[in-house]
Amino acid sequence: MPALLAEVTRSGFVESLHHGSVVGLLPSGAVGVSVGAVEDPVLPRSCMKPFQALACLSAGAPLAGPALAIAAGSHTGENRHVELVMQLLGGLPAGLLRCPPSWPEDEETRRRVTEPSRVRMNCSGKHAAMLAACVAARWPAQTYLEPSHPLQRLVMRTVEELSEESVVHTAIDGCGAPVFGLSLHGLARAMRGLVRTPVADAMRGFPEYVGGTGHVNTVVMQQLPGVVAKGGAEGVLVLATDAGHAVAVKVLDGNPRATTAIGLTALAAMGFDVSPAKQSLSVPVLGGGQVVGEVRVVF
Repeated sequence: MPALLAEVTRSGFVESLHHGSVVGLLPSGAVGVSVGAVEDPVLPRSCMKPFQALACLSAGAPLAGPALAIAAGSHTGENRHVELVMQLLGGLPAGLLRCPPSWPEDEETRRRVTEPSRVRMNCSGKHAAMLAACVAARWPAQTYLEPSHPLQRLVMRTVEELSEESVVHTAIDGCGAPVFGLSLHGLARAMRGLVRTPVADAMRGFPEYVGGTGHVNTVVMQQLPGVVAKGGAEGVLVLATDAGHAVAVKVLDGNPRATTAIGLTALAAMGFDVSPAKQSLSVPVLGGGQVVGEVRVVF
């Protein structure tokens, strides 16, 4: 059964509850934390991006450094992100991107742009990497999002190999790419397998391209060098350390506000020092511009 993971308090009153599941693996691969229904399937959503980037790399896409980080990330649409996406396209027209047009998530950038675009969409780095993989492998580019496409079959094989289990469901993510369902435990296993790959190295080395200015994933990786953090829609989060710990979180109501605190608490429960990121262990609740409560982990 899902468990109570976090509660929201306001002026001493418990206002909301977040139920879900969290699993943490020790460097040995043994389970160090298990709360809730960790064997139930989840859709990883954007937590799938590091595995998609690894598949693109395996297909021959020329990805390294910031380019590999943005392929595995959900960028905030800043100009530096757009410039890198255009470089990844390598002369291909931006119209080949099949992610939907979007406003940038970075508020300062959004005030400056006049219309939504595909390159500003947070998944455009992943989509540009997929096109680069198609060029490198000589696969059809126009149909790269079809679940039957060679690239998407490679992504599925990559996920199944790292998670050590079979995909139980194929869905279409918000950006149009296939997303593969697996257990939360399997997602943590996959992250533990990813942590020593070039993808994880790039994410750790260039966290500003995994998210962006002030983005929670970027901030956590800056506070905890050696940690990989990647969130996904509908309350999913994965964390992994260069020592081999791995954590996967799913909040059932889909709200992500507690996921980072839950994930860091699970890392701490396994003996990993998260004190440099202590400000992320809870989320302040404001009233009249003042802190009057918090979103706090209770498992």
